[in-house]
Amino acid sequence: MQTKKTRLGVTIIAILCLVSPITNAQQLDPILLELIQKGINKSHAVSIRNSDAALAQTDQKIAKAVYLPKVTLNGSFTRLNDDITFGEDTENLLLSTQKLLIKEAVGIPFNTPLPESVPLTAVPNLQDKNILKSSVDLNWVLFSGLTVHNAVKASEHKEESMNYLSLAEQDKVALKIIEVYDQLALVYASKTALTTTKNYLDEQTNFVTKAIKHGLATPIDLKKIELAQQQMAGKFLAFEQNKTLLIEVLHQLTNEDKSTLALLHPKLNQFSNDTSSTIEKRNEIKALEEVDQALLYKSKMIKSNFIPKLALQGHYEFLEDDLSLLDPIWYVGVGVKWNIFDGNQTRLSSKKVVIESDKYKSQISEATEMINLSIVKAELNYEASIQNAKIVEKEIELADETYHLVQEQYTNNLTTINNVLDALKDVEQANFKLQNSLYEQRRAVTELHHAKGILKY
Repeated sequence: MQTKKTRLGVTIIAILCLVSPITNAQQLDPILLELIQKGINKSHAVSIRNSDAALAQTDQKIAKAVYLPKVTLNGSFTRLNDDITFGEDTENLLLSTQKLLIKEAVGIPFNTPLPESVPLTAVPNLQDKNILKSSVDLNWVLFSGLTVHNAVKASEHKEESMNYLSLAEQDKVALKIIEVYDQLALVYASKTALTTTKNYLDEQTNFVTKAIKHGLATPIDLKKIELAQQQMAGKFLAFEQNKTLLIEVLHQLTNEDKSTLALLHPKLNQFSNDTSSTIEKRNEIKALEEVDQALLYKSKMIKSNFIPKLALQGHYEFLEDDLSLLDPIWYVGVGVKWNIFDGNQTRLSSKKVVIESDKYKSQISEATEMINLSIVKAELNYEASIQNAKIVEKEIELADETYHLVQEQYTNNLTTINNVLDALKDVEQANFKLQNSLYEQRRAVTELHHAKGILKY
């Protein structure tokens, strides 16, 4: 029995070393880091936030494009019901004036009729009924009244807000994958404990079988051990089912091959929290602050409606034949637009933005309070998990000693096999508690790092 006791003690120490090497901080193994990156790449929520950021970036380019000159080519054909001409009196006046000019040019007296052989130029139409036009227009905003500047600034802050929200979504993905990965490690650690119990059940089977031959035990004792072994087989089946389920969840989160995930064998490394004084602003808070800044520039953009705008406009006609007598071939002009009163639309729109900004300020305050509360909660959970691990280690020590004592009593016919199996079950449960306490400790440290904004992956 002393040999068995020594082997059991060594095995328990090996389990403690296997599942709980202590690290100074949250150190994620490379395989987990790779899974997190694959999960981030697969995440639809992250993709949506990145698309929102890209849209905000495009809005900036659209706003800046206001200052680029707009050149438009135009072409048209129009047929009127008739030519547009001068009135009869005006035409007669123009012809008479033409005759006077000819007389003066050739030296004919004013009162002498102009010879009929002298040709006269017909009075042109104001506009021919067939009109074919081809032209180019230029419109160029020279000053937008700071509207473009404020619009670009608003879009820049919106883009930053979307980037921070994308990082916040990445944190959520990382937290979920870390949780499932740790659950898988807990399942494997549980299998180690089950294997240890199974080995000692096998030893008990051999011992009781020999004891029956010498009349020191009954077949009922052996059947009780066999029942315990069947129960152990059910626990191994539960292990395989839990492993399969967690691998399926990891596959859905990361899109990694199930066959590759099945080869993983994560371990529960114990974390210690050495960053109690380090707190960084969370991405969610940064996103809300950027939205508030975007609203500030949006308000300025609305108010700039009352600042004068300056633009240049130009026009050039490629075809001159069908132009009316009043149409210019080209022109260039500079115009000013100045809104003096818009029916209170600007004032009301600006007031609406201010109200919206106040709403986001309240959200920032609320989120900050909730984060501070989550930090306190995570710190308490971490302290509790450390204390719980110490308690469980004592429980393992007590369960181990109790098992050896009961085993010796059974060897000397001072107790029943039921007490031996109960003692062995206590050892198994104590090991489960230790593994679960390590899992809870890792969860507490991960949540604490996330609450403090220092989750690294």
